[in-house]
Amino acid sequence: MSVSELEADLSADERAGLELIRETGGIHQSDFWKELDVSSRKGSRIAEALEEAELIERERTVYDGHNTYFLEPTARDLDFSLLMAGDMLSPFIGEEEIDPQSDAFSQWLMNLAYEEY
Repeated sequence: MSVSELEADLSADERAGLELIRETGGIHQSDFWKELDVSSRKGSRIAEALEEAELIERERTVYDGHNTYFLEPTARDLDFSLLMAGDMLSPFIGEEEIDPQSDAFSQWLMNLAYEEY
């Protein structure tokens, strides 16, 4: 089942919760329910439902001296094709600095240009 199919089955509160988690890149559950303006119990149920649907990951943590969970989006259905030129991965992926005069960069650009035509 794709992410879009899973999201179609979500309630309005679950969709709002998922959007919040995606926008923040991750949030503590103790802040999550406050941001959604729901009770902690309802916030917990929303987080559990999103975790069961494998749309978020939920990890136990201590935050402000209290036990809670950190909620973050899963990395499902990502489209890596935008980083590809033919069968070459973008040279911008990685930690090293890219020389725009390098053969690797030129080859990647050429593959990208040929893909368009």
